[in-house]
Parts: sequence; structure tokens; C-alpha cells
Amino acid sequence: MQKSVLLCDCLGSQSLDETAISAATGLACGPCHSSLCVENIDVAAAAIAQGDVIIACQQEAHRFAALADELEADLPEFVDVRDRAGWSDDPQDATPKMAALIADAALVEPMPKSLDIITEGTCLVIGAPDVAIAAADKLADALAVTVLLAPGAEIMPTPTYDCVIGNLRQATGSLGRFELRIDAFQDSKLGGRGSPALSEPRDGALSSCDIILDLTGATPLFPAPEKRDGYLRADPKSQPAVADAIFAASQMVGTFEKPLYVRMEPSLCAHSRAEKPACSNCLNVCPTGAILSAGEHVEIDPLICAGCGACSAVCPSGAITYDAPTPDHIFRRINTLASTYRKAGGADATLLVHDAHGSEMISLAARFGRGLPAHVIPMEVSALSGFGHAEMLGALASGFARVDVLLGPKTERDALDPQLTLADAISPGKIALLDIADPDALSDHLFDQASGAALATPVLPLGTRRQVARLSAKALNPEAKALALPQGAPYGAVLVDTDACTLCLACVSLCPSGALADNTDLPQLRFQEDACLQCGLCSNVCPEKAITLQPQLDLTDAALAQTVLNEEEPFPCVECGTLFGVKSTVEKITEKLAGNHAMFANPDAIRMIQMCDNCRINAQYHSQNNPFAGGERPRPRTTDDYLSKRKDH
Repeated sequence: MQKSVLLCDCLGSQSLDETAISAATGLACGPCHSSLCVENIDVAAAAIAQGDVIIACQQEAHRFAALADELEADLPEFVDVRDRAGWSDDPQDATPKMAALIADAALVEPMPKSLDIITEGTCLVIGAPDVAIAAADKLADALAVTVLLAPGAEIMPTPTYDCVIGNLRQATGSLGRFELRIDAFQDSKLGGRGSPALSEPRDGALSSCDIILDLTGATPLFPAPEKRDGYLRADPKSQPAVADAIFAASQMVGTFEKPLYVRMEPSLCAHSRAEKPACSNCLNVCPTGAILSAGEHVEIDPLICAGCGACSAVCPSGAITYDAPTPDHIFRRINTLASTYRKAGGADATLLVHDAHGSEMISLAARFGRGLPAHVIPMEVSALSGFGHAEMLGALASGFARVDVLLGPKTERDALDPQLTLADAISPGKIALLDIADPDALSDHLFDQASGAALATPVLPLGTRRQVARLSAKALNPEAKALALPQGAPYGAVLVDTDACTLCLACVSLCPSGALADNTDLPQLRFQEDACLQCGLCSNVCPEKAITLQPQLDLTDAALAQTVLNEEEPFPCVECGTLFGVKSTVEKITEKLAGNHAMFANPDAIRMIQMCDNCRINAQYHSQNNPFAGGERPRPRTTDDYLSKRKDH
């Protein structure tokens, strides 16, 4: 069934052209209503009961959701065209932008993957005695509480929770599976008069819990503590903060769904080979420490991952991809916004990428300020750090004149800044990060900013992130053959010092992407630039230090084919003439060993160096000093041999 759209001008505060919107989106749009949430609620009820409806009102989504629940119907989809388009001081027609936003809302987002986390409510409270015990008193009815006090603190017996003494040396894990290591651990002994007696202190005591309530006010136990599920931290001097943390802890009992934000393909990972380090981009940008080295690839703990998306943005090989939603869905959204906007008559649009904080900024700017210009199309994403250079370039190549990324107060820039630098090197002056916290300042900046001209012939962003980036770069730079890129870019060439290279091909055997290859017929080192990740493994493993990296983006078809970086004349076997090895290498080995090594004092031994594998084995076998030769085989024993030793014979 085709989706339908319910439009509302919100008491005449905005103008909507249902005919133009329907023509641009291909969706059925009925007449525009004025009070869909109150006076025309019967129209909304009928559409919700029928199903497959998009309601162009985000403010009253809760009201329509309650109506759907009452009707026992599926929850409708919502799109905000009022705050993001209709409420604006821009005199230009906002219909193209409204059509683009509605078409984006009509896209079906893939179902996110998740796993269940079960917590039974075991909670560890750490902090000063007065604050920690007060918190334990409030939580004791909801959780199984243990209070950890510093050595020297006095324990008062209580039946509602446990008190122990010790220093928390290490904590690992997340909600439902924290593992603790405690030094100077002392437990109270039951019975007796006065303060309870304590057990002998011991180091390295192990325990576990579901929730940690940290009221110490000291250094957090984990990196990015606000992103660690189950770890609640509050300033003990702030009563509201402590009360909020106590309430949050009391709600963490039961089964919770943990989204699986990223997908990992170990075979594509270029972390290391043969214990030689290579790419560690994801390890360097992960704020929560969810990524660890696991030999030749990395491992991601899905329970610690907070879904910032930075690892997927900086991964050169695509071994890590964001999965909530997938890159393919992001590219589909970008193309839908751009193509629908053009179809409705719009031109030279700016894509404003933002998160939930940005949505609040836009709403405030629309209600109390100038709103957004008609050519600025907002697109909300769940993870700003995952919006990397491929997405930025893909938006420009899809038909946007420029791309602005509105940062939030908690946005990690470790990945975004290098991604912006890389994208700007490929398409200068068309992408920016907006660190603006005031809604009016945001509106003023967007109104005063010139968007420039969009690509005359947009492309369809299909394929992997690397493929989209290369396709976009070619479309944005039709006359260029190669673009210089900053250090650390995932695209580039391998330069070989042919005087130092011995064609040992160690780089070929360890190249994780297959960019470096050999020739089975000739001593050659071949290279395909399009496949190179610039991980640095080849330069790290080269025994002659003959390899250097040159970050660049070759836009010609030569980057898709193999080129010869170094080649030499093969050496013919002195016995059968079969070509093997490198002539210069064989001659150099012969020169160094002849007469200078005891094992090669014999000319026949030197000659074996100049033989292929088969001839060398034959010569070794038939030589006078054959190390494989054994003594004369013993004669098999017979019955007569045994009988001859018997005394009765």
C-alpha cells in the first residue's frame, strides 16, 4: 500500500502546497488541515486506522501515538516540516525543502540489531561514608546494595545492605557484568557487641556487580564515563546530581536491549600482520575503550561500545562499519533529500547534518528566531562522529552545494576534524564544522553564508564508503588527475627505492588489502593504488627500509590497474635453465659465501646456490657428503637368529 501524508499548517502559521509536495515525493497528500491534533483529530484517527501514514507534525507525536494505541493500530511515522522548513523568515518558497524532508521520512530504515542485557540489581556504592551510606539507605528497597568504604572507616551493622572495607583497584565491564578487584579488602564478622569485627585485609579480592554508583568525586573509573552503561557518577557536593544518580540506579533492574552499533569483519582489518604494527585508527579515536588489539585484527566489545561511530569513519578498509543505520541507508537518505529537492524546483541546497541537540537548536531558532533558510536542508543522524569524509563528499556529489555539520556539546572531534581535513583537501571550501551553541547565531550564520553552486551533473552514491569517496572525488574534480592528501589519509601510493629493494616480497605476503602483489613468472613487485589503505605495514616490514608512503588520490583509471614498482632479471638455473630468484640477489649471495664460509668452501656447494629447488635437491642427494645419506640398512632378523641364541639348540 502506498504511504499517505497528512499535512497541517499549524493554525495557519506556515504555508504548504500539497499538490507540489505530492508531485515531488510521489506520495498521496490530502488537503492541508489547520488543527490536525485537535479540531481535525478525526481525520488523523481515520488515517492512522488505515495505516501507512506519515503525519507532518513532530510536536504532537505523543498525542498521535496515544491515539494509535487506543485504536490498536500501528504507530504512524512523523516528520517535522514546521520547525525545519515552514517557520522561517526566508521569503523564498520552502516547498522543495518540505518535499525533501517528507521523502526522507518515507524511507524505510533497516531494523537495528540488539542483544539483551539482564541485570538483577546488584549495586556497588563507593564514596565517603556519609554520602555513600545515605545513598544505600535509599536504594536498599530496590537493589541489592554493597557499600565500599575506604580503610579506616567505621562500619555500622545494618540488615538492609552490606558494608565492606577496601580500595577499588580495578573495574572492568559494563551494565550487568562489572568485574571488580579490591585491595585491602575486609568484610565484617556477624555477631558481637559494639562495632563489628573485621576480617584480615587481603589484596586482589574479586567480585562482580550489575551497577556501580560512584559518589567519590574523584577520577572516573572508566574513560568517557557518561557513555559507560551501568556506571553512574555524581558530584557528592551536588544533592540534585546525587538524587538523579540514585533514581537512575533504582531503574536498572530487568532486561534491557543494547543496540549493536557497529559490524566488524576481521578478515578486512589491517591492524597488523606477523606481529608488525599497521593501522590503529580505531584504537586511537574510541572514547570508551571498547576496541582492543587481538593479534592481526581488533575486537570490539559491543557492551562497552556507545555508538559514536568514530571507528567506522576512520577505518580505511571497511572492516568496521556503522550498523545503526548502515552507510548504505545514510547514502540513500542523502540522495533522496538532494534529488527530491531538485525535482520540486529547488537549487543549490546546503545539507545541515546534526544530532538530537541540533534538533533542539533548530526548533528554538524556528519558534523564537529566524529559523532556517529555505535552501538549508537539515538531516538528523544518531552519530555525528560517524559522518566521515565519504558521507561529506557523497552529499556534494549528490547535488548539495555545501555541507555543514552542526556539532553538539558532547561531540567527539578526534575523528571529525581529520575527516573534515581530508574531505576539504578533495573538495576545498564546501564543508565546515559549525561549533555554534546559540540558536540565533546559528540562524544568522546560515542566512549570511553563501551556499555556492551545486554540481551540475550529480552522481548516485552507491557502493562501499571508499567507492563512494572515489566516485564523488572524480565528479567534483573532473579535470584533475591526482589530488594531494594530508598525512594519515587512507588513499595513496607506495614509493619504492629500487636501489635498496631486493625483491624479497615480504611486503607482498603481508599486505592486508592485496594492493602489493608479485608476478609468478618474473621477479616483479606490482602495485594497485586503488586498493592501498596506507596502513604502513609494508614500510614497517621492509627489511631494507625501501618503502615510503605518499598520500594522494589518483583519479585516473591507472589507479585501478596494477603497475610495476620494481623488477629485475631472473636467474637461470645452472643445471636445467629454469628461471628462479633474482639474478642480482643470487650473485650477491654467491659472492659473499664463496671462500668465506666453511659450508661453502667446496665449489660444488657454491654451485648449489645457483640451482633451482629441484636441481638443488638432486645434487644434494647425489653428493659425496650427502647429509641425507644413512649407513647400511641392518639385515632383517629371522627365526634362525632367535633359535641360535636358545640354549636347547
